Amino acid sequence: MRSIMPTATVERAHLTLVSSLRAQGFAVQAPAARPQPNVAYLVAAGEAVPAPARTLIVGDSGREVIPFRDGQPARIAYGHADAAVGNAFARALVGGPELPTAADPESLALLALAERVAQADITVLINGPTGTGKEVLARTIHLNSERRDGPFVAINCAALPETMLEAMLFGHQKGAFTGASSGGEGFFRAANGGTLLLDEIAEMPLNLQAKLLRVLQEREVVPIGATMPQPVDVRVVACANRDLQAEVAAGRFRADLYYRLSVFPLSTRELAERPQDIPALAATMILRHAGNRPTVPWPSDAAIARLVAHDWPGNVRELENVIQRALLFAGGDTIEAGHIVFDRPSAAPRATSGQSGDDNTLGQVVQFSEFAAIRETLAACGGSRIETAKRLGISERTLRYRLAKAREQGDDLAAGSGRMLSA
Repeated sequence: MRSIMPTATVERAHLTLVSSLRAQGFAVQAPAARPQPNVAYLVAAGEAVPAPARTLIVGDSGREVIPFRDGQPARIAYGHADAAVGNAFARALVGGPELPTAADPESLALLALAERVAQADITVLINGPTGTGKEVLARTIHLNSERRDGPFVAINCAALPETMLEAMLFGHQKGAFTGASSGGEGFFRAANGGTLLLDEIAEMPLNLQAKLLRVLQEREVVPIGATMPQPVDVRVVACANRDLQAEVAAGRFRADLYYRLSVFPLSTRELAERPQDIPALAATMILRHAGNRPTVPWPSDAAIARLVAHDWPGNVRELENVIQRALLFAGGDTIEAGHIVFDRPSAAPRATSGQSGDDNTLGQVVQFSEFAAIRETLAACGGSRIETAKRLGISERTLRYRLAKAREQGDDLAAGSGRMLSA
């Protein structure tokens, strides 16, 4: 279990942070006289830093997040009004990249259940729409199991050529088929001692389903071209984005394999059905994709409201795309609502912060890119409109039009460009 050690000052000022980390599986330890191994420290500004590479300095005013770098402590500061995003940033900093993100009560309950399932070495079936974190849940099961030190092998059954799927799963011997110039161990043997994730299991051909069933029953594989079975010690986690019971009823999936896989079924939900996860996921993705920026941009209240109002047909994968675009457009230390660019408008848009849901679709990317280029060139030219137009290869009239259009949308491109615009 992951452990944190907050000081008394941090516990008083950021009780919701400590409670949130406890809810996500962190053990909260009492302060100790000496630094403890494998513990993340939470201290207030000005307090002693026990282990810099594992210490998060927590402030209670302003908006700031600075990740761990070069053995130095990470820093974060936020008030109670920014707790949803601030707690998520803090969780990502102390938990590391492998810790799954959740804030919605049902999501937290699902992760807690997955950790309990991990203790029993049983087959698990995870159902849910595409992009809702099924592989993240599978990794959580692996990392909380006794197989954590073994390999985690993830394969997508829909992405592998059907003609090669059997050989890639179960292995083959040299000369077993045309082109087999050497033998191959296959994914099952590669995952020996660990976990094998079979994603999109509904796409597996019926003839291979029978062979997979035998592997699960007998815990052995027969490579193509071999006569003797090879024992394997693998935990299988299968994922499906279609209703496997309906697939069984339609004759596209074997009933006996379904019941063999579904020893313990888990289900993930669409992102739009768990809005409390959105700020937490956004903060985690901002931290992941911010690169080497000295200060990680903080999403404004309007930006978070805009994210929560979207219907997310692409679920978490779509959210990650949106966050990466926002980081591209946000040149400063804040991600504003205008930096949020969706692939398409929401099916049922809801107004947020004075903006309608059909603004800032992917079609606006070119316009945002233009604005960013103009802003940077203006700054490089000291605010000179003549020089800026010349460098951009456009007329001054076109430049004036672009500047006016940006001002209409609340973006003053000339702000901070040095001296006043000159003719």
